[in-house]
Amino acid sequence: MKNILDVQHLVAAVIYSGLGAAVFFAWFVIFDKLTPYDLWQEIVVKQNRALATVMAGLSVAMGIIIAASMIG
Repeated sequence: MKNILDVQHLVAAVIYSGLGAAVFFAWFVIFDKLTPYDLWQEIVVKQNRALATVMAGLSVAMGIIIAASMIG
C-alpha cells in the first residue's frame, strides 16, 4: 500500500492545483471580456449584488467542472 503523503502525490496535487487556478483565472478574464460592462467595477464599485451572486454561482460551477476534469 502506497503512502498517501508520497512526494509524487504531493507534487501532482500542487501542479494540478496551479493548473486549475490558471484555467479558472483564464475563464474569468474571458467572461469579463464577453460581457458589455466591467465586472470588477460593477461588483466592487457599484456593489451590484445580483451580479455578484451570479458570478459566485458561475465560479462554483466552473470550479466543480475543473476539479472533476482533473480528477478524471
